[in-house]
Amino acid sequence: MADPSPLFHHVARFPEARVLCVGDAMLDRFVTGSVTRISPEAPIPVLQVTDEKVMAGGAGNVVANITALGASAVLVTVLGDDLTGQELKVMLGGMAGLSCHAAVEPGRVTTRKTRFIAGSQQLLRADRETVKTIDAHAERAVIAALQAEAPRCNVIVLSDYGKGVLTQAVIDAAIAAGRTHSIPVIVDPKGIDFSRYRGADVLSPNRGELHAASQMPVGSDAEAVAAARQIIQRCGVGAVLVTRSEQGLSLVDVTTEQHFSAAAREVFDVSGAGDTAGATFATALASGAPRGDAAALANLAGGIVVGKVGTATIDPEDLIAALHDADLRATDAKIKTLEQAQAVIAGWRRRGQKIGFTNGTFDLIHPGHIASLAQARSTCDRLVVGLNSDESVRRYKGPDRPIQNETARSIVLASLATVDLVVIFGEDTPIRLIEGVRPDVLVKGADYTIETVVGAEFVQSYGGKVVLAKLVDGQSTTRTIQKIAG
Repeated sequence: MADPSPLFHHVARFPEARVLCVGDAMLDRFVTGSVTRISPEAPIPVLQVTDEKVMAGGAGNVVANITALGASAVLVTVLGDDLTGQELKVMLGGMAGLSCHAAVEPGRVTTRKTRFIAGSQQLLRADRETVKTIDAHAERAVIAALQAEAPRCNVIVLSDYGKGVLTQAVIDAAIAAGRTHSIPVIVDPKGIDFSRYRGADVLSPNRGELHAASQMPVGSDAEAVAAARQIIQRCGVGAVLVTRSEQGLSLVDVTTEQHFSAAAREVFDVSGAGDTAGATFATALASGAPRGDAAALANLAGGIVVGKVGTATIDPEDLIAALHDADLRATDAKIKTLEQAQAVIAGWRRRGQKIGFTNGTFDLIHPGHIASLAQARSTCDRLVVGLNSDESVRRYKGPDRPIQNETARSIVLASLATVDLVVIFGEDTPIRLIEGVRPDVLVKGADYTIETVVGAEFVQSYGGKVVLAKLVDGQSTTRTIQKIAG
């Protein structure tokens, strides 16, 4: 999981996003009930129906997710001249925040998927549909609509379910519109020939689709990256965002890769989970988020929606709640032993990141602490903070200190965006930590001199730098305690 802190800002900007979605819309029907007996007519369960729900599926579910997130959406699709098409058109027309352009093709059977569910277990799915390329008249209508809407949108999504809306001419027109108006084009692909999406900015296959299209193994992180880069190079796309089920999600381009651990706590139904993740990724990009942050939000959204039964959507409140939960878990994850910290730091160094180190008791954190930590973080890519244990504080400050125990102090420190790792030490000086971390930059307050900073000589011996941070006048924990004591 990426640092959750900046992700809150992106969610707040979702209402500014407008996403154009072109693809196969369909109707999803969920028939739910319970099974208590086997049919006497055949060895099959008898479903005692208790409820039926109908909702937009396919590209319809993508735009439902986009609007549920607070953004606005435009859907361009083709429906049949049947009752399902009419029902779906009315449903889409009543969706707040959605503008729909639905061409009607005579004789076409609008896709309708009916799922029969007992409890949270899907028993059967029955489909009625036409699977063929749309006719020339519908194709021209789709291209005209997407070309008219593209200049008013921030992102274009091609939602390909292989039902026939996304002809090669439609795909080419959408990618050309994206290039003309500098709009990212994201494709949820179908089939094994991803070269038909040449020029797209991001392809978002699932693990099985990536394997089928690349004919390469995708089990490990390294394998998924290799397969994604083969697709990027062979098919001429900018990046691949691959959903990997229990392994999470990976974002790969020619030079970089990011992996996000699976966010789901409990899985009830995966119907439409890819749509939710894709819609969240597109909405985040449309609101100005970098790809990595958009992928982190998409991963989180997919983990939320599989905990719901049926083709479901999530709203900003769901994401905010999950981000708060992730924030707490991320805080806990920052607190390490020296040995654990060394493993994390080794990974940072492999990515060429500069490591900084500072230390202190950080009892009753005040603006002076915040300022010094911000200065320390500005000198490096990652900041490790050595925190005096309760016992070492007592030896240094006296039996009445610390005011807050080491658990509380470490949690508060770890919650700060400027702090990347917290390591508690029980010695009188942090020299063991400094030798274990081998920081590129050692930071201490300006009330020290270079000569009196513990570890300065060691850090300078291998070319490291020692920095003295400016102090904030009038700020100290001792003064705060004296004021409280009166």
